[in-house]
Amino acid sequence: MSELKHPIREAERYLQNARQILSEKAGKDDDYYNDSKYVKMAGHTAWCGILVALDAALGVRSGLKKNRRPEFKDYQEAISRIDKKMPRILLNSYDTLHKTLGYDGNLNYTIVQSGLKEAQNIIDWAAKNCSDSKINNFTNR
Repeated sequence: MSELKHPIREAERYLQNARQILSEKAGKDDDYYNDSKYVKMAGHTAWCGILVALDAALGVRSGLKKNRRPEFKDYQEAISRIDKKMPRILLNSYDTLHKTLGYDGNLNYTIVQSGLKEAQNIIDWAAKNCSDSKINNFTNR
């Protein structure tokens, strides 16, 4: 079995993987990527990184009934109890990374980079709001 990783470092790894997918696979001409398949993959990967970081910082999964998957609103509600500005940033990242990139494969370089920047901001926020007890709960799942 592989060694359990620190969730914030794991979230950073997801984000780095998204950047690597874009730089190595998506191709870029001027202000647009060439391949929506890899933009979709990168958007989904970055969004998963956000969820890993938020799971560690917010403990959303610990408050759910067994076999229930967290929904976006669960993250929104949990984050709004801690920081009133973050729900808007989270919603923006959800729209950009999960929907616009992950589903639609939007090729616009500026939109993609904006989504990755917001992902980094959320992961940084999660790192500041992540306690050792929450990290232990995360790694013991």
